[in-house]
Amino acid sequence: MLRIQHLVKQYKTGDQALKSVSLEVPKGQVLALIGPSGAGKSTLIRCVNRLVEPTSGSIELAELNLVNLRSGELRKARRRMGMIFQEYALVERLSVMENVLSGRLGYVGFFRSFFRKYPQADIDEAFRLLERVGLDHMADKRADELSGGQRQRVGICRALMQTPDLLLVDEPTASLDPKTSRQIMRLICELCEERQLAAIINIHDVLLAQMFAKRIVGLQLGEIVYDGPPDGMSAEVLTQIYGEEDWEATIQNVDDDAEGSETNIEDVQQAV
Repeated sequence: MLRIQHLVKQYKTGDQALKSVSLEVPKGQVLALIGPSGAGKSTLIRCVNRLVEPTSGSIELAELNLVNLRSGELRKARRRMGMIFQEYALVERLSVMENVLSGRLGYVGFFRSFFRKYPQADIDEAFRLLERVGLDHMADKRADELSGGQRQRVGICRALMQTPDLLLVDEPTASLDPKTSRQIMRLICELCEERQLAAIINIHDVLLAQMFAKRIVGLQLGEIVYDGPPDGMSAEVLTQIYGEEDWEATIQNVDDDAEGSETNIEDVQQAV
């Protein structure tokens, strides 16, 4: 479980990106973090993995307070937090398999990683993950030969190779077309349920958040203004998060789209 209590991030300018944010994310739950640009979504994710240093508050992952960790302890703790990036963050000249195996860099020694001599158990797990996401036939392809959806699935596999307790996902669909976006969101949610992973997904697409996440947290100016189920996202709530707009049409679209949202792995392999 991830437990955040009274998290504050204040910059030297005096601006507060996060204002006493508290929330818990249990195992197996996918939490969608929504809000306008500048609301503090990315800051929250980066405070959890300490890419941004919190000003105050506590962040506990399985009862380990991440805020108090020094550099060596923090490196070990980051093994337990898989990160999935908007721009994939793959090494373009390396193969799909090598990119996936890079998720084990925190576990293998320097020389093994430098010479890419990974244990057979890690290689076997990488193949299992690639098969699960429909990319086992592309293990030897270079990353720069892949489509956006394929690259994102490689990024998902790399994050899972860390055997994490928590997934931190930053705008996973921002560079993808609508159909591929649904497939990627569905895949992340399925994998989190299968592996009982807690996940926070920073996402701008309210429709996708409502369709796939079990819980939605809305941020506005660094504060939580909504924390609840997708079906609680009324026009009034969306106005509170984003401001005045015709939100009734958005709510109706979610209901319509959800009816035809199911896709199996064969569809993913063919379309992405």
